[in-house]
Amino acid sequence: MRRSLVVLALAGALAMTTAMTPAFAQARTDVKVGLVLEPPSLDPTAEAAAAVDEVLYANVFEGLTRIIADGSVVPALAKSWDISEDGLTYTFHLVEGAKFHDGTDFNADDVKFSLDRINAEGSLNAQKALYASIASVEVVDPATVKVTLKQPDGNLIYNLAWGDAVIVAPESADANKTNPIGTGPFSFKDRVEGDSITLEKNQAYWGTPVKLEGATFKFIADPTAAFAALQAGDVDTFPNFPAPETVAQFQSDPRFRVVIGSTEGETILTMNNGKAPLDNVKVREAIAHAIDRQAIIDGAMFGYGTPIGTFLSPANPDYIDLTAQSNYDPEKSKALLAEAGVTDLTLSLKLPPVEGYARRGGEIIASQLAAVGIKTEVTNLEWAQWLSEVFTDKNYDLTIISHTEPNDIGIFARDGYYFQYNNTDFNKLIADLAVTSDPAKRSELTKAAEKNLADNYAVGFLFELAKVGVENAKLKGMWENAPTQATDLTGVSWEE
Repeated sequence: MRRSLVVLALAGALAMTTAMTPAFAQARTDVKVGLVLEPPSLDPTAEAAAAVDEVLYANVFEGLTRIIADGSVVPALAKSWDISEDGLTYTFHLVEGAKFHDGTDFNADDVKFSLDRINAEGSLNAQKALYASIASVEVVDPATVKVTLKQPDGNLIYNLAWGDAVIVAPESADANKTNPIGTGPFSFKDRVEGDSITLEKNQAYWGTPVKLEGATFKFIADPTAAFAALQAGDVDTFPNFPAPETVAQFQSDPRFRVVIGSTEGETILTMNNGKAPLDNVKVREAIAHAIDRQAIIDGAMFGYGTPIGTFLSPANPDYIDLTAQSNYDPEKSKALLAEAGVTDLTLSLKLPPVEGYARRGGEIIASQLAAVGIKTEVTNLEWAQWLSEVFTDKNYDLTIISHTEPNDIGIFARDGYYFQYNNTDFNKLIADLAVTSDPAKRSELTKAAEKNLADNYAVGFLFELAKVGVENAKLKGMWENAPTQATDLTGVSWEE
């Protein structure tokens, strides 16, 4: 509370009073960001977890291109590029004078190293299938790189903007899991495991300097604790607020701004198509009809979310509404189970550490499945366990996850992916899409792929995750929508 300062006789007393009210003495130069999940490591080129990009994308690491707030792709470390008439050769012209945070120069050798590393034997890159079309990478000169493709790839420029394709240096790449070294406007300062990650302004940044001097990401998974942290000022913003049931309180408080936006987060009940009886489409369809999407949105997300019937964001111009095809119909679900000859079915339901859609949603889905005679054994996993047991080892029947990567319908065609969806017709659609540049034809193929997933009940399609953000009313520049999994702080500042 502001008080008028009484003229004090002693200068020392005045100094003490001033020291006790620093908020009024100078403007804020840092920001404290609340996030639900802590990254398992700090290398976006070797982790599947979205939490890595949420901290590091555009802030610490940069790619040749980048995705910005409106979802478009713009130049980053590549200032421009030329594409050959046959679509097989991309020549990238790089920015000059950029340095990594350890002082080493950025040049074409780093680009070649980074792109070759994605598809190298033993690569841990979670999205390396996106870059399988790259045949070779050639250094033309320190500021020019030529990328030659095996076949045309209409998605290449977009895919190079993913966090999985950021540019790293051979001198520091192996240590990025614990000490990330990029070229971005912020550099890594400190990590307190289980608590926070701190970044500081890169004073030698090659591009437009950021206005913030530093940023601290606080990891708060518990919704009650997230609410308390915002109220107490322990965090200034929660871009993906995990307690939607309390949003109304922030909306009526002038200290805060509530921002409701969209994401690329298709939230699904993943079914392991490679395990019996989930390899039977009738069983998968039965599970789909047992699910009341709106009950999950209302009960787990307090009304925030848009029902989906296939794997594409409703904001995408190619999205088709197929929700009726897997409508809530428990009697049909029971009939389908009988047709499949399945009785006394018990399935594992392994949930990642997300309180909202996963943990609360898991309770609701378990109850809905029980109503049609399907028992579930629910296990709550920490993030590293989920990545190991579910994503890597495929040791699960059901799980609930939000896939927040943009335009990623093609993941269902990946050999050995944790869905284990192996459909020849779908695979051909995605293969054709990868080499098609005509917009009308691409739209046709995308819609056919959506229909294939819905027809085969590849997973249980639940809802598109809403972006419910709460922030200090004086904070400017946070993204309203989430076209990619990032907390981009490059345009963030405080009102003066």
